[in-house]
Amino acid sequence: MKKIYLFLFATIFFFSFQKKDTLPKGFSYVDYKLPSIITDIRYHSKDNFVGKKIDGYEKSVCILTDEAIAALDKVQKELITKNLGLKIYDGYRPQRAVNEFVRWARVLDDTLMKQKYYPNVRKRNLFRDGYIASKSGHSRGSTVDLTLVNFETGEELDMGSPWDYFGKESWVKNPNLTPEQKKNRQTLQKVMNKHGFRSYSKEWWHFTLRGEPYPKTYFNFPVK
Repeated sequence: MKKIYLFLFATIFFFSFQKKDTLPKGFSYVDYKLPSIITDIRYHSKDNFVGKKIDGYEKSVCILTDEAIAALDKVQKELITKNLGLKIYDGYRPQRAVNEFVRWARVLDDTLMKQKYYPNVRKRNLFRDGYIASKSGHSRGSTVDLTLVNFETGEELDMGSPWDYFGKESWVKNPNLTPEQKKNRQTLQKVMNKHGFRSYSKEWWHFTLRGEPYPKTYFNFPVK
């Protein structure tokens, strides 16, 4: 029996080491560092604005810089006192994934997911309107897409629009919100800003760590 326990311990240690060893220095897995945070990596699925799994997303895991993870830890701990928590849709994004978005955006007749993700925006205007770009803060490793959930049930709070919805409905200062939706957005903005993140005006879910460690580096290692 003792040998079995030793074998299991050695196996767990080995795979844990291998998991950490696959990442560049300064990066870690949110799933392991902050297990109380829910992750739902949509670009590893077909449930995204392209409609298929995106290049570079080999596993449904969230990777961020250690500094971003440390800041999210503070956010999550404060939210838990309010029976709330975080749910992450995307963290570090390889440059190859961004390149795929750019290629997709140029194929104007590929509108498979238009009704769900950009019903009121012409695909030809996605670059002009700031929804698609050739470089993304996500590729620097300290940008994260997330929302609030009920900590006990995991149910998402109503934010007034889905994640990655292209349109004015997703703008942080969208005036056409119910009192509950407005309150939920304000709660998310306030706690993220408090712990070192800045928001993006056109996406209520998008936050970048202030003073990020790699402000000019766009990484391309896979999410795996």
